Amino acid sequence: MRLRDLVNLLDGQVLTQESDYDLDIEITSACGADLMSDVLAFVHSGTLLLTGLTNPQVVRTAEIVEVAAIVFVRGKVPPPETVQLARQNHVPIVLSPHTLFECCGRVYSAGVESCDVHGAARMDVNRRLWQFARGGTVPG
Repeated sequence: MRLRDLVNLLDGQVLTQESDYDLDIEITSACGADLMSDVLAFVHSGTLLLTGLTNPQVVRTAEIVEVAAIVFVRGKVPPPETVQLARQNHVPIVLSPHTLFECCGRVYSAGVESCDVHGAARMDVNRRLWQFARGGTVPG
């Protein structure tokens, strides 16, 4: 499903500038999490991240695992430093008035699969984190 369609499905508002990314990218998996350690462990590249956390660490984590976009739920508006970091890293931010539970249900009902929690994504993320921690770049 395209990000543009998911924004509509979630009654969302795109907060970051559309010129920095493509709203027509295909989203094939999603993850709802408030623990960034879960995001690092289970999310893979191209995943839609739904969360109630709005601090800059969410964007930093999203950048490491190469999420497609971040949805902030419950009508939460991130602080300016989070928005600025997302713009710098070309990470779309979407605001939704719905709860995390409802957003995840809507996305799943629309055919978007859950992120892989069975090991493949975890191994890839661990490899990228290891490289990043040693001063290397996060591979694309």
